[in-house]
Amino acid sequence: MIGKMVKRALLGLALIAALACAVVGVRGYQMYRSALQDKGIDEAVAQLRAQPGYTPADELPQVYLDAVVAIEDHRFYTHCGIDIISICRAAWNDLRTMSLEEGGSTITQQVAKNLFLSQKKEFTRKVAEIFLAFDLEATYTKREILEFYVNSSYFGLGCTGIGQAAPAMLGVVPANMTLDQAALMAGIPNEPGLYSSDRQAAEARRDVVLMQMEKYGLMPKAALRTLAARGVSLSLKSEGKRVDSGFLPTTPCACLLPGHSVARFFAIAIGWDVRVTSQAPCVV
Repeated sequence: MIGKMVKRALLGLALIAALACAVVGVRGYQMYRSALQDKGIDEAVAQLRAQPGYTPADELPQVYLDAVVAIEDHRFYTHCGIDIISICRAAWNDLRTMSLEEGGSTITQQVAKNLFLSQKKEFTRKVAEIFLAFDLEATYTKREILEFYVNSSYFGLGCTGIGQAAPAMLGVVPANMTLDQAALMAGIPNEPGLYSSDRQAAEARRDVVLMQMEKYGLMPKAALRTLAARGVSLSLKSEGKRVDSGFLPTTPCACLLPGHSVARFFAIAIGWDVRVTSQAPCVV
């Protein structure tokens, strides 16, 4: 009797999961189509290139581009816009923790999000990201996509793009960044509110970037040893203060659901308006 009840419960959960996946897929595709109707890819890229401080890849140190790839998406040059390994790992961790803390997004997917979508953490947006990532990969080269990423990422302190962030935080133009400065800037978009204002946290993140560069053969071990004892000179406008990238209010339905409950997990998955962070407006 108990065995039959368990089987029925498992079957019910499987059906719910299948239904949720179907709903997410349909809503994600609709979000993708809606995004392109509002703004085509060429138009979105033209708007990005017209923003203050936009810096072409040819004017950026190769070591900075390598640092970004090492920390954000080390299989960037070999995947087609999505990384199945990262997606599976992120999905497992999200299911295990009943959260959406790990996204598994590639650099291409992040460009899609930055150009077309909101910062809300939901599965429908992830599906839309995938469709947009395929379009971006079909239209632009990997170098162009990487260029779009570093120019559309938020760095904190009101700066969007490396062309705005490097002068504001380091006092140098991007072309003049040293290896350690490049590694530092590559790590900031992961949590700009923290890393743009907390020197200790920023340097710890920089060290992670440097280790990733060494791990994936993008920096010799000798260079890592040379940098190990050196500090990074930051000219942060608000050093010592936490500058959050902003929190949008949660909806009543989010408040009623426990932080790591199955109910909350599926609520976010099917697109309830459970909002998280959004970047602050650019100030230049």
